[in-house]
Amino acid sequence: MSSTKKREQFAVFKSIIALVLIAGCLWAAQWQYDRGVARHHRNFIIEKHSTKSPVSLASVQTKPENHEWQPVITRGVFDPETQILLRNHYFEGKYGFELLTKFDDEGGRSFWVDCGWVEAGKNAQTRPTLPQLPVGNVEIVGRLRLDSSLPRGSFFAIPTNSDTGLVSKANAQGGATSEDFYLDLISGSTPTLSPAAPAELPELSDGPHMAYALQWIFFGGLIGYGRFLIRREVLTRK
Repeated sequence: MSSTKKREQFAVFKSIIALVLIAGCLWAAQWQYDRGVARHHRNFIIEKHSTKSPVSLASVQTKPENHEWQPVITRGVFDPETQILLRNHYFEGKYGFELLTKFDDEGGRSFWVDCGWVEAGKNAQTRPTLPQLPVGNVEIVGRLRLDSSLPRGSFFAIPTNSDTGLVSKANAQGGATSEDFYLDLISGSTPTLSPAAPAELPELSDGPHMAYALQWIFFGGLIGYGRFLIRREVLTRK
């Protein structure tokens, strides 16, 4: 095989590699663009729903996915014996936990209520000081959240007394169930129901996805310019 033929085959091979790389850059640009659009839509929904006036939980419970982040009102009773602490949550630079408490409302629904952040104890053996929830029937206002957006991370449950195991295990053994949504507590019928450090809305930023999409397009353009346009100019000169 002549050297000219080999050079032509090698040039074709490099062109194929360049096309593959360009296709990869365009795919990455489209992926980042789709992520940016999805995040922008999510932020729009959060901002729109979270600023609405509170409505009754019963009026939106049939399709909670259409009302996530919207403030709702309901009445019922807290179960302070059924609580979960979510690890790895910070407030103003301090380590602590997010406190979830079971709530049984007058409509027969049972669900978790995020009662806000609590500071960790002075060491791993010290239990954190938990807010005293009112006893009896109360009215609460909270943001409706879906189970799919429950705060992630490992968690442990607070034992109801020294003789029982973790509440999560007790719930499982007792067949306890809850709705597929929960509430971020905002306020209630008593001042003690207003958390000192309530669950916060996520940061409403579109992030760098659109910039990354343009960056990938730029990379693809550089590959195309370097492989095809410059090569064409060299061949033309020859």
